[in-house]
Amino acid sequence: MSFQTSEAAGYVSHYVDVDGVETHYLEAGRGRPLVLVHGGGAGADGWGNWRSCIEGFAANFRVIVPDMPGFGRTAKPSPGDYPYDQASRNRHLVGFLDALDLADIDLIGNSMGGATSLGVVIDQPERVRRLVLMGSAGLAISNPDPELRARLTSYDHTHEGMRRLMRALGGPNFAIDEDLVAYRYALVSTPEARAAMDAIRGGKLTYDDAEISSVRTPTLVVGGKEDKVAVLARTYGYLDRLPNSWGFILPHVHHWVMMEAPEAFVAITTAFLNDQIFKVSV
Repeated sequence: MSFQTSEAAGYVSHYVDVDGVETHYLEAGRGRPLVLVHGGGAGADGWGNWRSCIEGFAANFRVIVPDMPGFGRTAKPSPGDYPYDQASRNRHLVGFLDALDLADIDLIGNSMGGATSLGVVIDQPERVRRLVLMGSAGLAISNPDPELRARLTSYDHTHEGMRRLMRALGGPNFAIDEDLVAYRYALVSTPEARAAMDAIRGGKLTYDDAEISSVRTPTLVVGGKEDKVAVLARTYGYLDRLPNSWGFILPHVHHWVMMEAPEAFVAITTAFLNDQIFKVSV
């Protein structure tokens, strides 16, 4: 599997300086800006996480897909010089939006990217028109399965370890793409990537209940019914706390809804973002 940057692939690759961090992002389509924020975990990046959805979203939106610091093709500063914590990811995403002069956007975040998207909405609610949280971190309801937690945090920097990690995130029905295994493994195999991943791993990804409950942005909370990472209790917890929220649960799907069921995910989120099904009046 190769990373393509041509118009024929449906998107182009760019770099922008964000507070001294050279930041890579993809762009496709035209229209209202829709920013897709990838999750964490070894080998994650914008293209690998969202490649199955970019073309579908680009039919309706100007799709912008950044790599967070420490991931993908974005710079990986030394942990001694850069704090790889949630507050820094939030500041980086705000700085990225500033660098591209983006306001009144729609924002979709997966897992760690959900926590980052939520942080931006908490700090700058006027900036985000609609929010989608998919398998999102941010709410302090943890995964109750200690064996799975160990599998997610014990990546050993081997090709087989990457395959095990993807199996844990995608679930037993997810067809592992060996090219994607190799792609993700290559992304995290440099010394800089390893150091960044070690600094990121195990960091706090949550906010206080009061901060989450303060959000009034119309929000769609999406979850996989079989997700053992962002468990259903967390999905329902967001619905309890966010007064202007809707929920959509997909059966037979684990943590990677956008990869396991991309057509359904694009369809339901596009309907939400375009007010086609969900009538938003807040």
